[in-house]
Amino acid sequence: MKIDETDRKILRALLNNPQLSMVELADRVGRSHTPCWRRLKRLEDEGVIRSRALLLDPELLGYPVSVFAHIKIQSHDETVLDEFEESVRSYSEILECFSMSGDADYVLRIVTRSVADYERFLKKVLLHLPGVGSISSSFTLKTVKLTTDIPV
Repeated sequence: MKIDETDRKILRALLNNPQLSMVELADRVGRSHTPCWRRLKRLEDEGVIRSRALLLDPELLGYPVSVFAHIKIQSHDETVLDEFEESVRSYSEILECFSMSGDADYVLRIVTRSVADYERFLKKVLLHLPGVGSISSSFTLKTVKLTTDIPV
């Protein structure tokens, strides 16, 4: 899919304010309503825009502890990896999961209410995920930058 400058204007406008109406969006990118709507629909249909989301403050919602769990898998069998990936999708505390190169096979970003809650989650959930061999956890001290904005 080819992205031109008008598409980039649409994306930048939505990154700055995802609640823009179609009329406001068209006005900001210098297009009329219908062509702007067609471009937006194409960006969504092609998967450039995956979804529109809110960026919530986990601390204000009672999840002040952020953890990065570095997971090593015992067996790199395709079935085990698929089962692991499917399992992590079912836990709302796991916000992100990345398949990695290097020492860890996966890195998970997890939010919890306390260190004790994370310990329970580790013992009851993480250690029982398919194929888990070992886990190394790091706790964040503060969030310096958190964004979903891709440079466009």
